[in-house]
Amino acid sequence: MPKLKIGTIRPTMEEDKAITKAALSDPDALPLTDDQLRQLKPMRPRGRPVGSGTKVQITVRFDEDVIEAFKSEGAGWQTKMNGALRQWLLEHRRA
Repeated sequence: MPKLKIGTIRPTMEEDKAITKAALSDPDALPLTDDQLRQLKPMRPRGRPVGSGTKVQITVRFDEDVIEAFKSEGAGWQTKMNGALRQWLLEHRRA
């Protein structure tokens, strides 16, 4: 069980029972049945999406106008830059 923050006040057993009773009597907030809980599925997995492969973090210098051109495209500019470099590599790869 996680530790509580300093100063956290927990309800007494009587208060907890009163809270639970009030919650159960609310027709708009009925608890889910075991069957309903089993049928729940996450809307999307937690964390970052799976990448297209192994990436390597490096430091590299580009001309300011090159970076600004890619950044002006908005979100995903680094992915677009990677795609442009990959395209160049495919077109210039020696046989």
